[in-house]
Amino acid sequence: MGSKDDKIEPKLEAAAENPQLSDRQVDQLLVERVQKGESQAFDLLVLKYQNRIINLVSRFVSDHSEAQDVAQEAFIKAYRAIERFRGDSAFYTWLYRIAINTAKNYLVSRSRRPPTSDVDAQDAEQYSIDTRLKDRDTPERELLRAEIAETISTAIADLPEDLRTAIVLREMEAMSYEDIALTMSCPIGTVRSRIFRAREAIDEKLRPLLAAD
Repeated sequence: MGSKDDKIEPKLEAAAENPQLSDRQVDQLLVERVQKGESQAFDLLVLKYQNRIINLVSRFVSDHSEAQDVAQEAFIKAYRAIERFRGDSAFYTWLYRIAINTAKNYLVSRSRRPPTSDVDAQDAEQYSIDTRLKDRDTPERELLRAEIAETISTAIADLPEDLRTAIVLREMEAMSYEDIALTMSCPIGTVRSRIFRAREAIDEKLRPLLAAD
């Protein structure tokens, strides 16, 4: 029977050679920038998801102008609470729940009854896919998403091997610091340092995008 390292190594090599991040991984990196105080990173998340959230809120609040206001309030709540986001779910799933609760509270505050057929938070990912299909006529958002993903992927590919390995194991394989230390045969402190330096290098490449607005 092969060891754990034997199973990890081919996956690690493939990820390092083609470091394409998923939407969830891109969102997580942007969230980490917001948590470090760069509010411009949140602007990118708003731009990416504002239409989906407005469409979601519209299922509760029929007036389009009101739906836009409720969506804006949901984003404000998300920004204020983002320090508590730990990535246990996708960012959009977390934002989705905040938007639903904000819409419900809005209806209650206006003495309106929330709809009896609720939008289950378990449907968040499917709703995200459905709405994304409807949003294909917005090339600006697609271009932004692609540019962010390409910038991050290029930044990872340009990292020194030790930093690239550490960030790939952490962000793509979702390994704990302890498991990364075992895989790389180094202390946990070294792992943390490598991941920190890798993220700083990625952040440096992202800054022009964050400053674009």
